[in-house]
Amino acid sequence: MPLFRRYIFLFFFFSFVASSYGQQLMSKRPTFYALLGTSGGKLNQFDQMLQARGLSGLRNRYQTVGLGYQTRINDFVLGMEVLHNRGGVSELDEFRMNYRTSRALLNVGYAFTEESRFQLIHYMSLGVGFLNFQMLPSERSENLDSFLANPAQGFILRKKDIQKGTFNYGNFLTEIGFQLSYDFDLPGRPEALQLITKMGYSFSPIQGKWNMHGISFDNAQSGAFIRVGAGISLADRNFFYKDASIGVSLIRGFHFTNAKAFNAKLEDAGLNPLTGSPSNWGLRILGNTDRLLYGAELYNLALSGKANAERNHSLNSLRIYGNMGYNLIEYRNIGIGALAGLGFGNIRYSLLKEAKPDFPELFEQREFDGYLKNNGLMMKPEVFVDYAIPMTKRKLFKLVFTAAAGYEIPLANYKLGDQSMASFMSGSYLSFGVGVRP
Repeated sequence: MPLFRRYIFLFFFFSFVASSYGQQLMSKRPTFYALLGTSGGKLNQFDQMLQARGLSGLRNRYQTVGLGYQTRINDFVLGMEVLHNRGGVSELDEFRMNYRTSRALLNVGYAFTEESRFQLIHYMSLGVGFLNFQMLPSERSENLDSFLANPAQGFILRKKDIQKGTFNYGNFLTEIGFQLSYDFDLPGRPEALQLITKMGYSFSPIQGKWNMHGISFDNAQSGAFIRVGAGISLADRNFFYKDASIGVSLIRGFHFTNAKAFNAKLEDAGLNPLTGSPSNWGLRILGNTDRLLYGAELYNLALSGKANAERNHSLNSLRIYGNMGYNLIEYRNIGIGALAGLGFGNIRYSLLKEAKPDFPELFEQREFDGYLKNNGLMMKPEVFVDYAIPMTKRKLFKLVFTAAAGYEIPLANYKLGDQSMASFMSGSYLSFGVGVRP
C-alpha cells in the first residue's frame, strides 16, 4: 500500500477512534487556522563540502507557512496540518542555492485545560513529506523556445517528488510540541478569533531516508520550531444548540483542461507532450454557522511523464483558496450550497535529467536540469452537495461525503518564459471528498 494511502487510512482510523471515544463525551471545539513560523535546518554534509572549497555554508534556518485544522472533544485533540518550509537563498557565482520541504501531518494530542478561553495542548504529529534542493541560475529564461533548446541550466534534486503528484508524498516524519492558544470574541459573531503559538521539535526518525546523490539532507526535515497563527474557533459555550460546525475532508478532483498550447512548444523542441488532463489530491476545511459558509482549501495538480530518453518532465500547479458561501438547502443529512473562492495559484515546469553524478562532482558540473515557474491570483465559483452520516448516537461526529463542481478563473497570465499558461489554469472541475464534521 503506497505511503500516501496509508496516511489517508490513519486519518480515518483516528477519526473512528475519536468518534468511539466521543460517545461518552459532551464538549466540542473545532478550529481551523493559518500558521507562520521559523525553524532550524543546517545541512551539515553539504556545508562541509562548501567549506572545503572555501565557501560559506547555507543559512541554517527556514521559514514555514501552513494551514491546519483541529477538533477537541473534552481533552482529546485530533487535527491535520499541511506545512511548506522554505530555506534561505545563498548565491554563488551566477547561481542561487536553496531548499524547500513540505509536510502533511496528522496531530494527536491532549489538552491540559478545561473548557476556557485559554488552551494548553501537548501533541504529537505523524506524517509524510517532500524535499527539494536546487542550484539554478539567478536569471530566469524569458523565452520558452530557447529554454527548451538548452534546458541544462543548473541542477534540481527531489525526494518524494510531489510535483509529479501529491500521491508521491512519503518517508515517515514526526513532530512533538506544545500549543498555546487564546480565544477573542468577534463583535456580533458567535465564533471566536483564536491566536495560536506552537513550539516543539520536528525530525525524521529513520536515518538516511533523505539522502540524495551521496549527501544526507536529513537535517532539512529536523529542528526546533516556533510557529504563530490565527484562526476561527467554535467554542462550545457559544453554541448551545449545536448549530455550527467546522469539518475537514480529503478531496480528489478532476480538471477538464489540458496543456495543448504548451505541448505544441514541447513537440517543436523534440520532446514528448504531457498527455491527459490533470487531477489532484487536496485538503478542504469548511465551516458552517447559521448557513454561512467559510473556510479554506488547497490542492496540488500535476501532469508528468518522459520528455525523451534522457529526461523526465512535469507540469505542476498548487492552488490555495479562501472560500465564502451560503448553504442553500439543509434537509436532514443533505446539504446543497454555493461558494466563491479567491486565492493563489502557481505554475511550475521541470525538465530533469535522470542520470546525474554524485557530490562533489555534481556541484562542480552543475548544468543538468531546467525549471520555470510563475504565480498569481485565482478565483472560482462552486456549487456542492454533501451527505452526512452520524457516527455516534450523540451525533458528535459525522462522516461527510461531498461532490463539488466549479470553474477556475486565473487573474494573471501565468507565463512560462513568454508562453501564457492562462488557458491551462482556467477551466471547469469536478471534485469528490470524504471527511469528518464534529
